[in-house]
Amino acid sequence: MTAVEWQETRQKLAKQKRWVIKIGSALLTNDGRGLNLEGMQGWVDQIAALLDRGHEVVLVSSGSVAEGMTRLGWKKRPEEVHKLQAAAAVGQMGLVQAYESAFARYKRVTAQILLTHDDLSDRKRYLNARTTLRELLKLGVVPVINENDTVVTDEIRFGDNDTLGALVANLVEADVLVILTDQLGLFTADPRSNPDAELIYQGLASDPKYMSMAGGAGSLGRGGMITKVRAARLAARSGADTVIVGGRIDNVVTRLRAGELLGTMLVSDKEPDAARKQWIAGHLQTHGELILDAGAIKALRESGRSLLPIGVIAAIGKFERGQVVSCKDEQGNLVAKGLVNYAADDARKILRTPTAQLEQALGYIAEPEIIHRDNLVVL
Repeated sequence: MTAVEWQETRQKLAKQKRWVIKIGSALLTNDGRGLNLEGMQGWVDQIAALLDRGHEVVLVSSGSVAEGMTRLGWKKRPEEVHKLQAAAAVGQMGLVQAYESAFARYKRVTAQILLTHDDLSDRKRYLNARTTLRELLKLGVVPVINENDTVVTDEIRFGDNDTLGALVANLVEADVLVILTDQLGLFTADPRSNPDAELIYQGLASDPKYMSMAGGAGSLGRGGMITKVRAARLAARSGADTVIVGGRIDNVVTRLRAGELLGTMLVSDKEPDAARKQWIAGHLQTHGELILDAGAIKALRESGRSLLPIGVIAAIGKFERGQVVSCKDEQGNLVAKGLVNYAADDARKILRTPTAQLEQALGYIAEPEIIHRDNLVVL
């Protein structure tokens, strides 16, 4: 694409009503030196300007663990879960106070929302969160969202707030996800070690080459550039474009809204998935695995068909009817996710079984498909 085409795409940001803005730990805590209150006020100033122009904003904020470490005098991020949770509990107080004070200057009401993966993997809780967030936006409130690190465990954590930002973008059907980071954007190589690295101004969120260009994580956060690229891919499922950009750039949000060519914009190139399929795709932990043969994979990818038992080679793990399972090829590569129609024990009884023989193999038929296409997301 040419610079003119990039510019045309950027100018669309001014028309995108609902923004999710994620701010990372390194920015919020001055790379671990305590809350960056001056920086936070600057970002809030720009968000307030967005609100005044008729946009809606959901803020996804890191920083609770890093701020807690500062308050407790810890120089190194602990590995023990209970210490991380303690740091999060202490740091969340300072983080919320800072945002409340910053937005109060504009007479803007804020709301604190702490989420775990369980909140978004349970369908009822997911819908409740969705309804609450939409109502807050309707009321002109700024939701400030963070992972509930005080109670979360490795088994139910999002892994990083980039992923949380993308799932929130799906949840509220945002138009754009802006990830403010300590890097200027996505480069062709790591700019810290390669002076020839070039900034990528725009691309498709679905393009696999960007995963190989992404780097590792810093010492404070759990993410890195690779988590931001993954977040862009996930956000694209609800039609949201993603901008990865340096949060220390002067007036960065305001300048993005004005169409200035800053950071990397990864554009959604597909029609938004139905909300139910976005929810399925957002499951980071699944309850089991189905191993598919090549014919089944081709049918899913090229024809959009349901998954039939005859195409399933193995069922791994313990899962119940209606739970989300991963569908993989024989090499272990993830192909799809879906809501399974049979519990694990019954699924194993009908592996490689033609549809006409299901009742004979199982004694009953719940559904002819092991996963119906309406409950299946090809990744």
